[in-house]
Order: sequence, then structure tokens, then C-alpha cells
Amino acid sequence: MIKQAIIPLAGLGTRLLPLTSVFAKELLPINGKPGLEYILNECIDAGIKEIIFIISKRKMMIKKYFYNDKFYNDLIKKKKDPRIIEEYKKILKYRKMIKFVYQNKPKGTGDAVLKTRKYIKDKYFLMLLPDDLIIKKNCSKSMIVSHKKYKASIMASMSVNKKTVSRWGIYKLYKKLNKRDSLINSVIEKPNIKDAPSNQAVIGRYILPKKIFSKLKNLRPSKGGEIHITDAIQLLIDNNEKFIAHNFSGKYLDCGSMDGYINSSKEIAKLWNFVWLVQVMWVL
Repeated sequence: MIKQAIIPLAGLGTRLLPLTSVFAKELLPINGKPGLEYILNECIDAGIKEIIFIISKRKMMIKKYFYNDKFYNDLIKKKKDPRIIEEYKKILKYRKMIKFVYQNKPKGTGDAVLKTRKYIKDKYFLMLLPDDLIIKKNCSKSMIVSHKKYKASIMASMSVNKKTVSRWGIYKLYKKLNKRDSLINSVIEKPNIKDAPSNQAVIGRYILPKKIFSKLKNLRPSKGGEIHITDAIQLLIDNNEKFIAHNFSGKYLDCGSMDGYINSSKEIAKLWNFVWLVQVMWVL
């Protein structure tokens, strides 16, 4: 069973400038709550018991968000507002699950994962990239089901427009296992259109084997001076490690760009309005 998750949070967030010049992008509100909370709730609903945040010194406000006790205690003592009390209880619930590690130089997702090496206990762990929100269905939960069935590493997959493949990590599929799961034999990071083996893109949800750390440790920076997690994954595939692309059933939202962030707020607001309407109709 997958019990640990890691969430890389040390990125600079340049696609969301100027907001991210003073504010951690993961704490930007989406329909009334920080985007990071959607990721946390996905983890909790999927059965995760421990979550490791990888942050940098310049993003210490993320840690403060979960350790702002004096602020809440003073406010609750003064106002005794039930909503504030519930918010504080929620923060304390999250805090019991969270551990912080640090990546102070932006060397890529692979380097961020490597920082968690001494904290990962089990054979497999979950990784979620916070720029990628998946709503309506819990992607992590369905990936864990596939992991249990096939005893393999799992990566979220989505069909993308062929003209946009250079924005993504792209899979080469070689055997379909069922409607949603396919074995893969390569992953190419941001290929040219003519070199892309498919239009099936890597989305920011991974169930990875602990043995990936031995590959990451020996990798040198590649494109953009970063260590890419897909390079380590390819080395494992070359060593006959089984990786499966899981075509998830939820709705994908990109929160990492300004247009995507605005659209995500609209989409989640529409979803919650629909849920509210259904609840009202049920009562009536």
C-alpha cells in the first residue's frame, strides 16, 4: 500500500509572475482556498499517511501557513468565530502529516525527489506536482488501484494536441493492459513534434519505486541545467522496471500559468456551484 507522498514546492513559479515575486504560487487561492489544499485533500482521500514537502528558503511562507499558531490562537481568543476555529483545526490536521525538506537551488524535479531519499520508507511512493490539478475524480486513488493490480510503477497520462507535444514529457506505449492502463517502453522529455513517439503526455502524478534514488544520484543535469525525473525513469525502464501509463478519468487543470490559474478558478467554482445545486435539489 502507498502511504507516503512527496510534493515538490521549491520552483520559482516564473509563469505566474508578478504574483510569485512576493507570494508562493501554491498558496494562491483557487475558489477560496490555496491550491495546495486541493493536492493535500487528494492525498488524504487516497489513503496517504505522510506527506513530504520539498521547499526552498525563499518559500518559507508555505511552512508558516501550517505553523502560524500565535495568529490563530490570538484570533480565536478574541473572536471565537466557529469558521476560524474550523480552519485552524484543519491546519492542525494537515500539519500532523507533513514533513519539510529543502531544495535551495533550482536543479529540477529529479533533484527535488533526491532530497527526500532518507525519508522514504516503503518500496513505492507517490509524487504529485502542484501545478497540475485533477478534479472530479481522484487520480492518485485510481493510480494506487492500478499499482496494487500490476505491482508496477504508475504515471498519469493524458492525450494532448500533437502540435503541443514539445511542452510535455511524452510516452511511447507498447502494450495496452486495459481501457486506462498501458505499458510504456520510453519517456521523452519535451520532444520535437517529428520525434514524439505519441501524443500521450506525462501529467504530474507518479507512483515511483524507491530504487529511483540510485539512478537520480548519478544523473548529471540535462536540458535547462536541471535533473529531470523522466531521465531516471528511462534508466529504470532500460533495466526492465515495469512502468505503466494510467489514462485518468478526471478533468486536468494547469495552475502553473496565468491563463491556466484563472481558468482553474472558474472551473472549480463551476464544479462547486453544481455540487451546491444538487444538494439543494436533494433537500427539496
